[in-house]
Amino acid sequence: MEPRSGQLGIGEIAGLLPHRYPFLLVDRILRLEPGVDIQGVKNVTFNEPFFQGHFPGEPIMPGVLILEALAQTGIIFAKCTDPDVLRNKLLVFAGMDRVRFRRQVVPGDRLMLELKLMKRKTAMWKMEGRALVEGALAAQAVLMAAVQPNRKT
Repeated sequence: MEPRSGQLGIGEIAGLLPHRYPFLLVDRILRLEPGVDIQGVKNVTFNEPFFQGHFPGEPIMPGVLILEALAQTGIIFAKCTDPDVLRNKLLVFAGMDRVRFRRQVVPGDRLMLELKLMKRKTAMWKMEGRALVEGALAAQAVLMAAVQPNRKT
């Protein structure tokens, strides 16, 4: 998929990711330089299903979902970087290193998702990711993804 001006809307994102509501955690891609880096957005709203139980009266986005939003942004990046090789393939979590949470993410926040390519091989991608709110670091991690055949195709 060739992004227009390095940006992708929700329809294009849904065409690249297998995830759907309530687990689609990327709303827009603002910048994409295939093979280099990507910047996406997750608009965090009060009506997210996870806020019902995490935590009633004091909603906080679970850290694992912040990492999942980064991972989904990484899948978009990989599929736009190497569309022919990754067509009809799944990218799944293979590991996380240097994970740190720096601030809470709450309803009303605009979570900026940034990833840079560190290394890639045929079946493995390694990216450095950061999640920011208003320029403040909320989370960071090194994410690894493994390429697998899509069993549905």
